[in-house]
Amino acid sequence: MPKPTVEPAADIPLDAKLRPTQARAQDTYEVVLVTAGELLIESGFEQLTTNAICKRAGLTPPALYRYFPNKYAILKELGDRLMRLQDEAVFAWMEAGGLEGETASERVAKTAALLTDVIDMTRRFPGGAAIGRALRAVPMLQQLRFASRDMVAGQFGEVLAGRFPSAPAARIRTATRMMVELTYAATEMAVEEPGEDAQALAREIGRLFDCYFETFDQEI
Repeated sequence: MPKPTVEPAADIPLDAKLRPTQARAQDTYEVVLVTAGELLIESGFEQLTTNAICKRAGLTPPALYRYFPNKYAILKELGDRLMRLQDEAVFAWMEAGGLEGETASERVAKTAALLTDVIDMTRRFPGGAAIGRALRAVPMLQQLRFASRDMVAGQFGEVLAGRFPSAPAARIRTATRMMVELTYAATEMAVEEPGEDAQALAREIGRLFDCYFETFDQEI
């Protein structure tokens, strides 16, 4: 049975102490993050320690602590980066008309292409789905995920409000937040199960969304 996550004290700093500007310092900073991501995959957040990161990366503790005060700050930086990459992909997709299409097949294909890209991106990212699991497990870091979800949902909401002007604002807000959460779940499912067919999963999500959007023009 997994051990419960110990919630860090509210006064534990979560931000990086220093942002490197010189090449050598940037290399050290990146090595810490990549190594932490690898260890997250191997042993999970509970077993992740700054000492383990230093040992694997060949760094001294002072070298790590120059940039990060604790493992929570390292996870926050990883989470920020992954969420930002995912969000940028979604915003670019919306800007390019990802929710538009003359036929259901066209719309489903566009949504599936986006989700497939997000899955591939997450698989390549150091730590991948392990970062998402850790962000859910540590309550004080959940705000990263919530902030990303609400920002993306807000953008979705503006697009849907224009497409379905008669739909109540409250329904659109609930629907878009649910859509983003479902996308997170599908991404994590694909990343955590290497044998999962990402394209097939993405197409099913695309079909689900397209059928769901049809109800916005209906009185239920």
